[in-house]
Amino acid sequence: MRATFMYGAGDVRVETVPDPIISEPTDAIVRVVRACVCGSDLHPYHSMPASEKGTPMGHELIGVVEELGSAVSSLKPGDFVVAPFAYQDNTCAICRDGFQTSCPHGGFYGNPRVGGLQAELARIPQADGSLVVVPGVDESSDLLPSLLSLSDVYLTGHHAAHMGRVSAGKTVTVIGDGAVGLSAVLASRRLGAERIILMGRHTSRTDLGREFGATDVVAERGDEGIAAVRELTGGEGSHVVLEAVGHLPAYEQSYGIVRPGGVISRVGVPQYEEAPVGFGSLFGKNVTLTGGPAPVRAYLEAAIQEVLDGEIDPGRVFDRTVGLDDIPAAYAAMDAREALKVMVAF
Repeated sequence: MRATFMYGAGDVRVETVPDPIISEPTDAIVRVVRACVCGSDLHPYHSMPASEKGTPMGHELIGVVEELGSAVSSLKPGDFVVAPFAYQDNTCAICRDGFQTSCPHGGFYGNPRVGGLQAELARIPQADGSLVVVPGVDESSDLLPSLLSLSDVYLTGHHAAHMGRVSAGKTVTVIGDGAVGLSAVLASRRLGAERIILMGRHTSRTDLGREFGATDVVAERGDEGIAAVRELTGGEGSHVVLEAVGHLPAYEQSYGIVRPGGVISRVGVPQYEEAPVGFGSLFGKNVTLTGGPAPVRAYLEAAIQEVLDGEIDPGRVFDRTVGLDDIPAAYAAMDAREALKVMVAF
């Protein structure tokens, strides 16, 4: 099969490798119909040290079940499925609490043991707990982009809003106009936010953000951005701040604009370990800091039904489609901000 590997910063290659096989009785093999490049894939694209051995890439897919391990009972060959970006058993105590990305029997894709999902075929561990069947949909459906967005990006935005306790009457500020930030805007609107301020400076993206529900757009960053949000909120700040970037300046901007007693919810993969949490940042304002890797599996069935019913169209974040062999160009386009999010069609 053909699969994507990264050999170092900026060095993405598509290579022919052996097909994945059933390694555990709980595995499934899925033929990939659509995959995509994630904003978090750009972090190693900027910083990965060069290596002679490539790292398998990709953690988002929709596809068709081809083969099942002997212990898999809820799936059958031919099922059309969404795969969350992490695998999990979905039965343990942690999963039952709704934090499947911390499942002690689960894990993440993009390593030699499991492989990546930017490939023609994928091995899905813990298939019963990980794959969700989409009824009545096949490879010709117009819903494929939105269904693909449920494997990570839309439900990561939803997780940010959920953990931020977005609700009716709240003012929400979303930092970042990437696909996750725009998804957080859409999710916040679905949860009833009264005002949604989108902080971003790329007009083509913030225009989509307005269509998703943003009531205001702030293009400024840093101190100027903080001042603009404070002016919009009468000096009080935002009840909820959804941070969808992952860099320290975005976190610093978050605690600058959050209202006393408010919530900062982070879903941008943090590229830092140390950050202010003291009196002047969080403590003095009784601010709650929350967020983390989205337990997509916790939200998946409900979100699939919303897509099937036409209630949401989160797949609009995909603004370019390529074939697998062109995926190095997809990384370059997203890195250059020439594309918001690139879908890979097989």
